[in-house]
Amino acid sequence: MPVLDEAGLRKQLEQNDLQNLYVLYGDEKHLMNRAAKRLIKKAAGTAFLEFNLNELTNLATVDKIDESAEALPLMSERKCTAVSDFNIEEKDKTELSKLEELISSVPESTTLVFYFPTLTAENMKTAKFKKFLKSAAKYGTVTEFGRRTPAELQRVLIKDAQKAGCILSKQNAAKLVEYAGNDLKTLLNENAKLCAYADGAEITSDMIESNVSKSIETTAFILSNALLAGNYEKAYLHMDQLFQTKAEPIVIVAVLGSAYTDMYRVRASVESGKGIKGPASYGEYRGKEFRLSKAEKNARGISAEGLRKSLSILLETDAALKSSRISPRILLDEMIAKLLLAAKGEKSS
Repeated sequence: MPVLDEAGLRKQLEQNDLQNLYVLYGDEKHLMNRAAKRLIKKAAGTAFLEFNLNELTNLATVDKIDESAEALPLMSERKCTAVSDFNIEEKDKTELSKLEELISSVPESTTLVFYFPTLTAENMKTAKFKKFLKSAAKYGTVTEFGRRTPAELQRVLIKDAQKAGCILSKQNAAKLVEYAGNDLKTLLNENAKLCAYADGAEITSDMIESNVSKSIETTAFILSNALLAGNYEKAYLHMDQLFQTKAEPIVIVAVLGSAYTDMYRVRASVESGKGIKGPASYGEYRGKEFRLSKAEKNARGISAEGLRKSLSILLETDAALKSSRISPRILLDEMIAKLLLAAKGEKSS
């Protein structure tokens, strides 16, 4: 049985070519949930749903899932057993052995669906989960729903705004993605608020600036831009914004560290002749190659030595936050001052 992409899964459902086993997973929860609901509805039909549709959670044992799958449909050719957020990592060897046997022998009259509406990415990268996917692909259909690229998200938002009767330009769609992040559900919610605010008119840059809450990642990214530009006032303004949103100091340092790490990796890659896309071989950049282009652009005004010094400052601040009794705000303000000096190529005392 195939590992299908999203388009392949849609085609399979449109042709009513239902399989006995499906596993739907991935980081893009909104689209995955929508596809799971469509699949479950088609597999269960409309008659006697109290018998032909059984929805279970991670609390169900494999024996319970098996019992549901083995039960015959009532007045229908097919029934559906849907299991949400079945956390493979938590299961012992006995349960995993039973699970392997179950997915290899799902009855012809049953469509068994595993989908993961809230399970975190970390839980879907374990050896146990990967083994489960490999086994499921032998007997059924496996589809991953990955994060959309910024360009794809912009197109979705522009079309969504059109449906709501307002106008969203490509430039402002990009700004919305930059501010709200790459979670499609969050973006659609923000877009709906903006469309209501615009009331049939065009969504402007000022509307986005005033009404869209910036994610910690976005604010920290803008902060890193201010630091690299040597903009003292803007840097401290964005640090104030992060504290106003009650962002954890350690998280602020971690997100800043990620931005500086991106820049350092890109700089090292370019200097070694591998180009901007060299770091894409790291797993964390899969589907997020745009981070590398941004990093290359942002790092143009700072030397490799300045980047190394900045990473050292961030590491020292992280250690101080975890061990010192000094106020986190004082430590972060000191970090900002040191990073500004590092960007200018000056030594901090």
